[in-house]
Amino acid sequence: MSSLMLNNTRVLTGRSLRHILRSPDTVITTAVTPVALMLLFVYVLGGAITTGSGEPYLDYMLPGILLITIASGVAYTSFRLFMDLQGGIFERFSSMPIARSSLLWAHVFTSLAANLAAVAVVLAVALIMGFRTGASVAPWLAVTGILVLFILSLTWIAVLAGLSAKTVDGASAFSYPLIFLPFISSAFVPTDSMPGPVGWFAQHQPVTSIVDTLRALFEQQPVGSGIWAALAWLVGILLLGYVLAAAKYRRKVA
Repeated sequence: MSSLMLNNTRVLTGRSLRHILRSPDTVITTAVTPVALMLLFVYVLGGAITTGSGEPYLDYMLPGILLITIASGVAYTSFRLFMDLQGGIFERFSSMPIARSSLLWAHVFTSLAANLAAVAVVLAVALIMGFRTGASVAPWLAVTGILVLFILSLTWIAVLAGLSAKTVDGASAFSYPLIFLPFISSAFVPTDSMPGPVGWFAQHQPVTSIVDTLRALFEQQPVGSGIWAALAWLVGILLLGYVLAAAKYRRKVA
């Protein structure tokens, strides 16, 4: 990034963050559904679910809940981008001497900050509910890095959705499959407990490798080759989302 683009991105990110600070309900709303799911699964359904891991069910399911939190949060990125497009902000900025790509990066960094805040809220509630981990600083840094990659990957998909949507409902509807995907993974039950085709899909879709890696880091267990599969999925989705969103944006402002 050039110095002009960095400065423009910083200013525009500050603008977006101020909008969130004035309406903190965005972060709160993002955290409500994951927290409700934690309460439901732990206190209502958890006693009937057998994972075979020997750990408390809250500890088992928390990685999946964190991913659902992020999948819920990125919908707001798509919404905010769509509203900026409809409001003519992009056209007004394009007449000014600023780097055009800084508009997208501002939304990306805002998404990163807002989703990390929502994840922190969910983690705080999980700690109150009894979540415990003996993970040291290094595993926590690895968990944070994976979650950051996950946020950036889904955010660029959200950017693409926001640029492509025709209605405000369509701008955020893309996130529904992303929220549902962790339910067909190892997030809540082991994949070998599922019927054949469903179990095969659950085992080989990206969420399972990410969840298993996060769970191993929290439990201070070897992550094995799963971390490489998780990183490959995350980097691949990130690059694909970025390339498609950048191409769509160039056509949009051309």
